[in-house]
Amino acid sequence: MADRQPSEIARETLKQLAARRLPPTPDNYLAIYDEIAGTRSPQPFPDGPLHHILRILPGQTPAQKRLLGQFERAVNQKDWSALQSVLVGYANLGLSPAAGATADKGAEGITQPAGVIPEEFAQTLARLIDNTLPALGEDDPRVIDMAQQLMTFLKDPSPPISTAQLMLGNFAYRLSFATEEQAAIRASLLQLLQMVFENIAVLSAEDRWLLGQAEALMAASTPPLTLRRLDDVQRRLKDVIFKQTEAKARTVEAQEQMKEMLAAFIERLARITASSTTYQGTMERCAELIGKASTLEEIAPVLQEVMGATRAMALDSRVANEELSDLRERTELKRAEVERLQQELDRASAQARHDPLTGSLNRKGLDEAMEREIARARRLGSPLCVALLDVDNFKTINDRLGHAVGDAALVHLAEVTRSVMRPQDLLARYGGEEFVLVLPDTTVESGVSAMTRLQRELTTRFFLQGAEKVLITFSAGVAQIHDSEDSSDAIRRADQGMYLAKRSGKNRVMAA
Repeated sequence: MADRQPSEIARETLKQLAARRLPPTPDNYLAIYDEIAGTRSPQPFPDGPLHHILRILPGQTPAQKRLLGQFERAVNQKDWSALQSVLVGYANLGLSPAAGATADKGAEGITQPAGVIPEEFAQTLARLIDNTLPALGEDDPRVIDMAQQLMTFLKDPSPPISTAQLMLGNFAYRLSFATEEQAAIRASLLQLLQMVFENIAVLSAEDRWLLGQAEALMAASTPPLTLRRLDDVQRRLKDVIFKQTEAKARTVEAQEQMKEMLAAFIERLARITASSTTYQGTMERCAELIGKASTLEEIAPVLQEVMGATRAMALDSRVANEELSDLRERTELKRAEVERLQQELDRASAQARHDPLTGSLNRKGLDEAMEREIARARRLGSPLCVALLDVDNFKTINDRLGHAVGDAALVHLAEVTRSVMRPQDLLARYGGEEFVLVLPDTTVESGVSAMTRLQRELTTRFFLQGAEKVLITFSAGVAQIHDSEDSSDAIRRADQGMYLAKRSGKNRVMAA
């Protein structure tokens, strides 16, 4: 039966209706058609009878009216799942944990119908579900549909607890599978990335600049991951790749020039070899002619040829020697240039956005970090502080102990600061002996306390110069960034606070 054409089944159905003397109603026709075809047709949605039920259901209370509106939408959309939820909610109307209770009061004393979710709590649940959806992607349309239905239900006035419990249970069950799948996908992608980066590192063992990039990527893809961490590595690698591409092009150009010089060297050697071979042949022929000669007249032209060939060979040798010397000098210069470019690549890989002395961010890295943190703070509505600190009496340290010791003192300050800072805090060298600290999720009061703790820590960790203990102190200003200002404005205010700290006796922290 399954391979018969629909037209044949339809003709046979009409014949059977006539033979069985059945009225040609849609139900009779469908039953016989399914019988002949050996299939079961889907039952039509009974929207007519359901609309009739809708008209006779009571709708006096607000909860009943709300459920009747949901009932009507479910029938119009032919949604059995939503219809089931409405019927369960309608059946539970009037039921409450306390017998005979018809209402309760919310946290603010507002009367709520019994068994109904408070409006504020329902809205919070809806927002929670809405914020969950982006993490799930679009791989499971069913869980997204269930979430949309649940949010629509929760946004209705006075949603019943029983219906919400049923819908939340179904959504949570489906959500568990979706989250497990997303976690498995994330873990697999991280493993694949690690394999790719490790392979790049192995293949680039002789290429230090590419090896540095591979190591940075491996560090970035190692859990736990944060958007701040990934964004910082992405920005740094973009700059590194740009600088390295430029330097790499110059290196390739220098290598090509060296290849050309080597080719010219080989060509010149071949010409010398050819000249030597020609000269040797001339000498052998002349020697043979001299051996056969019996008079001086016969020997004279041969001697002239020998002298000419010798003179030409000497000239070729002198020119070849000069050309080879020039090639040797040019080759040495290109070798030195390639080495210099390789060192430039290494510096670009290590110092793209970092200060080469202290390892902290440089001005460019600070500008990008500030832009990123300000955008994050305004997006989340969280406080953000910057602190500008200046080493006290740094000129005295340089004059008394030397600039090398002054540089070592700055390195010591940066190391102590990083050990005291939180993982999310950022340190940048602003210039000379000035540093800037970026403190996310920090109010100005907390920022002042953090700088004061750093000052106390420096008093317990002396900077040693030989046997001498050198106490390093700093003056700092702390400013909390306002919504209307940019990073330069906040750093300017912090600088003013630092200046006041200097004027007040140094080794102080002032709020700006």
